[in-house]
Amino acid sequence: MKRRSFLTTATLASAGLTTLLVTGCTSSTKKNEDSLPVEVSNEAFELNEETIGSLREKLTSGKYTSEQLVQLYLKRIEDIDKNGPKLNSVIEINPDAVVIAVAMDKELKAGKSRGPLHGIPVLIKDNIDTADKMQTTAGSLAMAGNIASKDAFVVKKLREAGAIIIGKTNLSEWANFRSTQSCSGWSSRAGQTKNPYILDHNPCGSSAGSGTAVSANLCVVAVGTETDGSIVCPASVNGIVGIKPTVGLVSRSGIIPISKTQDTAGPMARTVTDAAILLGEMADVDQDDIVTLESKGKAQKDYTTFLDANALQGKRIGIEKKPQGNNKYINALLDDAVNLLKKQGAIVVEIDYIEKFDAFGQAEFEVLQYEFKDGLNTYLATANAKVKTLKEVIDYNSSNEDKAMPYFKQETLESSNAKKGLDDKEYLKALTLSFEGSKGVLKAVFEENKLDAICGITMGPACSIDMIYGDRWGGYSLTSPAAASGYPHITVPNGMAYDLPVGLSFFGTPYTEGKLIGLGYAYEQASKKRLKPAFKPSFL
Repeated sequence: MKRRSFLTTATLASAGLTTLLVTGCTSSTKKNEDSLPVEVSNEAFELNEETIGSLREKLTSGKYTSEQLVQLYLKRIEDIDKNGPKLNSVIEINPDAVVIAVAMDKELKAGKSRGPLHGIPVLIKDNIDTADKMQTTAGSLAMAGNIASKDAFVVKKLREAGAIIIGKTNLSEWANFRSTQSCSGWSSRAGQTKNPYILDHNPCGSSAGSGTAVSANLCVVAVGTETDGSIVCPASVNGIVGIKPTVGLVSRSGIIPISKTQDTAGPMARTVTDAAILLGEMADVDQDDIVTLESKGKAQKDYTTFLDANALQGKRIGIEKKPQGNNKYINALLDDAVNLLKKQGAIVVEIDYIEKFDAFGQAEFEVLQYEFKDGLNTYLATANAKVKTLKEVIDYNSSNEDKAMPYFKQETLESSNAKKGLDDKEYLKALTLSFEGSKGVLKAVFEENKLDAICGITMGPACSIDMIYGDRWGGYSLTSPAAASGYPHITVPNGMAYDLPVGLSFFGTPYTEGKLIGLGYAYEQASKKRLKPAFKPSFL
């Protein structure tokens, strides 16, 4: 979900999203040069910064087997996630991971290759169904024990591609749609995920565990999900690449829902190349998710064909002319990025569009509440969970408040449950304003300025973990325009502020993932901004 955009509906109704975001972590946090790294074998890990391609080469040459890769990543998870810095990004390990790896090795030995993901270990978010021994809980104790009867369509695609799902990642509980005062990356089932750069800072969410795990080299790639910012924000603040696809490119069936209008799964990786590979394996038409029918003839089987170091040449890139915030370090990162875009041959066009989205914030929240209630009740009706409705989730949390709600409460669950059905005129009114309004604004901006993409700072650097007052993100956020409209969005590493990563976004019109991947790749290759995390304990 959106970073603090749903703090209070009353505030949203009267203020723009950009002014709503409370300056907390971007201007008041001081860099402490004396902070020392936690004692971990970061440099010694033999799979540090490996890519899908480099692991494939090692599998092909016989240097490693898939079984060995799985064992190495599981040991890394034990050392870094559960011990050492205790990142707490992995909520559950797949007990069958080694067995699956052995099977994939046998296929490779027999000359059968399923493609680039064959034998590659991946992690997936804990709101995605797996018909195995792992639970699917959205991080909620109310969902504990939910073993899916059927793989999510995305999981089915990954298994067919030969990927080895070694575990599930922690997330902001209910994908950050439980409370207006939540701390991103916290769930009642698994606790708080940490940012691997500075451990007392937030990994963002809701795909917190996926972002942290990829950044800390607990896997090579991971799958996240997004409604508004839940892929691109944790990608940005964890120094990795994230792609939020066009709604309709990737199936949502078998994924615990928030919004049928905005939900999508997407890849998270350390390189644009790996994100492109994973996206190609995930995208497909699914008869159980009718919105994917819109992608027929528009999806690509192989997004790596768009990886062009010269892709920025001659492209018209829109940049908001009004600064998102007044932090000189973050603004300097954007200025440097704009200069690099120009150096790479891009035509930078100043545009004025962010404030036009201020009117849509309250409507977006209304839409999500209605759709969350409808979608979750539909999911729970056939799930193997002990709760069968949103109302039963709320009742469970109330009856187990000390464990389920020790910090923030569940006012978003309650306000969603109070909504009527999707035939309610208030829902239809909000849907028209939020979804159609957002698409209309973006369509006009793209057409009037003849843009190939819009670009800007994805998010400011991570704020501190705060279980009492919740997230306090600064005034830098570029998640909502693409999210509310269903448009595609990629974020790539763009440097550091206060020893914390900051991402750069490119988003475009529907089904232009290939173009955005090209732009992101060209920027990545020219800038080389990805840095491994240092696991610093704190600023202080």
